[in-house]
Amino acid sequence: MPHSVITGTGSFIPERVIDNSYFLKNEFYTINKEKIQKTNEEIINKFHEVTCIRERRYADDSVSTSDIAYEAAEMALEGIDRESLDCIIVAHNYGNVEPGCGRADMCPSLASRVKYRLGIENPFTVAFDVPFGCPGWLHGIILADYYIKSGDAKKVLVIGAEILSRVIDWHDIDCMIYADGAGAALVEATEEECGILSHVTRSDTKDAVHMIWNGRSYDPNHEGDEIYLKMHGHDIYRYALRHVPETVKMSLDKVGMTLTDVKKVLIHQANEKMDHAILKNLFKLYGVKEIPEHIMPLTIAWLGNTSVATLPTMFDLLQRGKLNNHRLHSGDIAVFASVGAGMNINSLVYKMP
Repeated sequence: MPHSVITGTGSFIPERVIDNSYFLKNEFYTINKEKIQKTNEEIINKFHEVTCIRERRYADDSVSTSDIAYEAAEMALEGIDRESLDCIIVAHNYGNVEPGCGRADMCPSLASRVKYRLGIENPFTVAFDVPFGCPGWLHGIILADYYIKSGDAKKVLVIGAEILSRVIDWHDIDCMIYADGAGAALVEATEEECGILSHVTRSDTKDAVHMIWNGRSYDPNHEGDEIYLKMHGHDIYRYALRHVPETVKMSLDKVGMTLTDVKKVLIHQANEKMDHAILKNLFKLYGVKEIPEHIMPLTIAWLGNTSVATLPTMFDLLQRGKLNNHRLHSGDIAVFASVGAGMNINSLVYKMP
């Protein structure tokens, strides 16, 4: 049976830098539409203390989500015959959203639009989208693995792209979390003992389905009927701390590995303190108190939460030597993990070729 290995990566990081001072003039309200009785300086300082986010990137008004997905794809496909692709998978949650519109455009699919932009004529290059919350790109990688192991594909392009700055409520404190970006990976079949070793997926809908949702503005004076990205942050925090570590352990157990075999843990970038807490709880499952330095790369402080784009962007930066002291070498084991709307969790064990 063939293995699935990532042979190319790419990312699109918007040039427009938005630091926390950008929000000093916002009017913030609670979920009950009551004005928050703190200065914006206090609100922003507390936000930075909790999330460690100091800046994020916003896409230019002239581009769409499918545009930045295409840019990431171009980088990942450098030197590759596009007509040889068997499948293009684009993970996102809102499709293309025009500035000031607030409505999602998903027809045709973003994957079809990317295929068109790439100039691919092959009718058997199948293009489809995956809306799976923040773990969408990782779920696309898992689907690519299934395609390859079944023998139905040899080359699959998986992209995660989102422009969240167009679906946030400027009167909700959580608007400061989200950002824009895109990342891509080319997954190919190989006979070598490397690449994707295992994966585990879970979906908790009974009690957690409404932790992230779309809702009206918190501004009591807002008259439009637009809906915006909303979340119950404290509930998500508790959910992630409990379930992400055990899901990661399950994926390692499937291949008879332990945490000491892992060189890097790549966790979805939603909140730096949450990521550190998840990592701490993961090591607790193995009875380990000393967490190795540099085991967990971080991009949240300067890129914010770009949903499906966070993991592929981080992996691309790491592969290109652009992520501080983080490196992966041949034979190293990495774990990818993500949690998000659904609530969904994915964990994947990967051996570097």
